[in-house]
Amino acid sequence: MIDAGKMKVEIWSDVMCPFCYIGKRKFESALSQFPNAGNIEIEWKSFQLSPDMKTEPGKTIHQFLSEHKGIDPVQAKKMNEQVAGMAKQSGLTYNFDIAIPANSMKAHRFSHLAKQHGVQNEAEEALFKAYFTEGKNIDDIATLCEIGSGLGMDSHEIKNVLEGGQYTDDVHEDIYEAQQIGVRGVPFFVFDRKYAISGAQENQVFENTLNTAFTEWKAAHPTSGLDTIEGATCKPDGICD
Repeated sequence: MIDAGKMKVEIWSDVMCPFCYIGKRKFESALSQFPNAGNIEIEWKSFQLSPDMKTEPGKTIHQFLSEHKGIDPVQAKKMNEQVAGMAKQSGLTYNFDIAIPANSMKAHRFSHLAKQHGVQNEAEEALFKAYFTEGKNIDDIATLCEIGSGLGMDSHEIKNVLEGGQYTDDVHEDIYEAQQIGVRGVPFFVFDRKYAISGAQENQVFENTLNTAFTEWKAAHPTSGLDTIEGATCKPDGICD
């Protein structure tokens, strides 16, 4: 649940988006340097880059990219290697040779369930790592149950939710909302519904936007999160101490 006493940062992303994981790391790096990080609430929003994509465990990401963009397989692999190099600069390991092309709908539904349990940010990290680093199928219910169990979620609940249709509407609502506010690609970061950053920008861009948005948010919420120094006071019940 979102804390009304904190400034909200909403992040539209797709698990299969390589720049979304890089953007997450850059944002986190900026947030780690932000003095008011404890007053920031993060909410992940769903976005599907290839909603009609078929999950094909027997196909490589290089083959998928080649077919999807209509380019030579060698060129596709070279493009992925360039992206892996960018990820490495942010401390991430992308193993495209073992990554499994997968539809991300179940992963997004899983993220919405994780939000209800207060572990959505941790779930997003685990999903990205499973897809880009560990070569796991993020469209596989058993895989998602394993990820959820590692976050303290109940695997039986996860299985029941994913075998049904729960949270499908929530995913579509996020995608519709993205269209309404002009999101054309991901990652897309929205700060207090006032400022937005598109793409995996440099840390300084995130730092500057955090400072600007939070300063304005704090001015509009002067009673939020006051640090009080206690002293001798008199209370309405007549007790002074």
